[in-house]
Amino acid sequence: MNNVPRCVVGFSIGNRLNSTPTAGLFVWFYRRRRRRRRRRMIKVASFLKAGSEFLDLMESLLCKSSIQSYSAELLSSFIFVFAGVGSAMSSSSLLASSEPEAVLASSSEVRLLMVAVAHAFAMSSAVSLSAHISGGHVNPAVTFGLLLGGHIRVFTALCYIVAQLLGSSLACAVLSLCLEGQAIPTASGSSSRISITGGLVVEGIATFAVVCTVYAARDPMNGPRGITGGPIVIGFIHGANIIVTAPFTGRFMNPARSFGLALMSGDFRNHWVCWVGPFLGGGLAGMVYRCLLSQSSGTGSGLQQDDDADGNSIAV
Repeated sequence: MNNVPRCVVGFSIGNRLNSTPTAGLFVWFYRRRRRRRRRRMIKVASFLKAGSEFLDLMESLLCKSSIQSYSAELLSSFIFVFAGVGSAMSSSSLLASSEPEAVLASSSEVRLLMVAVAHAFAMSSAVSLSAHISGGHVNPAVTFGLLLGGHIRVFTALCYIVAQLLGSSLACAVLSLCLEGQAIPTASGSSSRISITGGLVVEGIATFAVVCTVYAARDPMNGPRGITGGPIVIGFIHGANIIVTAPFTGRFMNPARSFGLALMSGDFRNHWVCWVGPFLGGGLAGMVYRCLLSQSSGTGSGLQQDDDADGNSIAV
């Protein structure tokens, strides 16, 4: 026995122990405990990794540049809704005064033109204000379209939409408080000129055109437009679509604007149309432009990203 190597002795003793019922049960419990410990360590590691990713996400969402982006969306939405809804209220007040019958007969056409031009100018100004900070979305449907196009992250898109809703609500609240004698327009009531399905289709097509124009204005393959060209064409398509959609739906392709009006007027009838139609049109536009219209669609869209690696917004 003294001449036998220790490793051989240990191996033979281990085999004898494993062959006994008590030793086999001990080894089974030991291996089971080791597997449980390994699973616990994997869970802890996964939890720590998720916590680290969450902290990184919160840091990117709450950093200075992100706060500036949210503030830019809030302010630009406030400016757009204040000017747009204010134009609707002022035109209604001006054309409601005593006028000749010939002027009264054309008052609806004049009011529609005033509202469309005001919305076009306001949209151009709002996009110019926030284009170099947040990308100049101003519209939740535009944000959703850019999200499906892969140009903005989910959490950033949610923060943008919240900021847009706050800006619109604040604008409608200011108008309601300052212009006490004027009624806040409603954007959720059904129209006798068009059905709900027709309203969905009209809003979807109009928003599709808006988001496609936004993509085209941001696409570097179309040439540099600077800080003026893009907002101008976006304002043009808004004004043109308002002339088409306002007599039928009155929702103007912007869920944030409709939400602010519904909140102040308390009229949420058919309010879901204000979201479903524009979101369908905006989302479809994002995917269509990315897959079909972008010249670099084979290798990914050539559009500039709204978020850099750190989640910070960059200019259009």
